[in-house]
Amino acid sequence: LRDFLLVYNRMTELCFRHCVCNLNYRLLTGREESCLDSCAARLVRANHRLMGAYVGLVPAMLQRRAAEH
Repeated sequence: LRDFLLVYNRMTELCFRHCVCNLNYRLLTGREESCLDSCAARLVRANHRLMGAYVGLVPAMLQRRAAEH
């Protein structure tokens, strides 16, 4: 849960800084909303690719550790 929250908070911060330019309005502009949607989608896809690679590497790492002991 901690790792998920760290990723979520970092993603929120990155996309907000990248997309939101004007804090004078209560609602997002259409451009800001579109930017946030695409930014979040890119980061989610990147996170899925990283987690897929990690899941693929873990069994090999565990086997190596077991062989060393």
